[in-house]
Amino acid sequence: MKVLITGATGFLGYHIAKNLKDEGHQVINFSRSHTSELDDIDIQTIKGDLQNTDDINRALSGVEAIFHVASKVGMWGRWKDFYNINYIGTKNLVDAAKKSHIKYFVYTSTPSVVFGKDSIENGDENLNYPKEFLSLYAKSKALGEAYVLDNNSESFHSCALRPHLIFGKRDKNIIPRLIEAREKNKLKLIGDGNNLVDVIHVENAAWAHLDALEELQKEKKNAGKAYFIAQEKPVNLWSFINTILENNGQKKVTKKISVTKAYYIGLVIELFLKLLRIYNIHPPMTRFVALQLGTSHYFSHKRAKDDFNYRVRLDIERSLDDIKNLRSND
Repeated sequence: MKVLITGATGFLGYHIAKNLKDEGHQVINFSRSHTSELDDIDIQTIKGDLQNTDDINRALSGVEAIFHVASKVGMWGRWKDFYNINYIGTKNLVDAAKKSHIKYFVYTSTPSVVFGKDSIENGDENLNYPKEFLSLYAKSKALGEAYVLDNNSESFHSCALRPHLIFGKRDKNIIPRLIEAREKNKLKLIGDGNNLVDVIHVENAAWAHLDALEELQKEKKNAGKAYFIAQEKPVNLWSFINTILENNGQKKVTKKISVTKAYYIGLVIELFLKLLRIYNIHPPMTRFVALQLGTSHYFSHKRAKDDFNYRVRLDIERSLDDIKNLRSND
């Protein structure tokens, strides 16, 4: 098949692209830039902007399936930036795909679309979107996800995957930033240290996308649905973080701060940044980050296993060997 991926220059998108190439597909990357790493796996880039319908239409010639992976990710920023890229960009791509008679569309979402303020333990896909979002990223992704799924039809088969805390090779965000924060002695354990969370190795997340596409082409049990995917079981978040830190030559995090205190520190920082209209930074804390690091949030993967044979190809022990000696500039 000729397959288009938005954001193949990114972490997950690259691994999806590589796996598709290994399976013999022709792969096109649609993004604002190209990286030499894509040359190594023979991936062509058509440069463009999801907010520009002409760019999208130019990229869709001959395409049979789409993986929409690209998004604006961040714990802070302007609403219009998240909205324009994560919702309007998704809407533009879906609308253009339907006009071009492209049948298959797999959307990369996030479990954050169902996260409000409370812990989630073994949650499933019956969870609703919260009434109030603490993350603009999560809110915009929920809008994009809903649009993708609402447009599922007999001629346009779509689904959404919600991988949680992706880690692995080429990660330039979550884990490198944790390591950097620990190096600068700016990382504290939030909560009692007993919270459980889902994580997923990037290879497992990438293969899940290919499995989802395969099901859309066959029985279509996953059409119009969203799915949580992660490792075989949740991890103790702070034990997981400390293992990663030790594997990268850092000391464990032992200093603690309560979830409540971290939450209100995040609130003060958010109010301060809003007051001064500062949006282009990574704040040291937000309310959403405090709750993500201090509460439990893990999910059942039964529906994914039942509907498109989701399985963990790389277990947690081998996954940890994949993330040694990482730095944010690697």
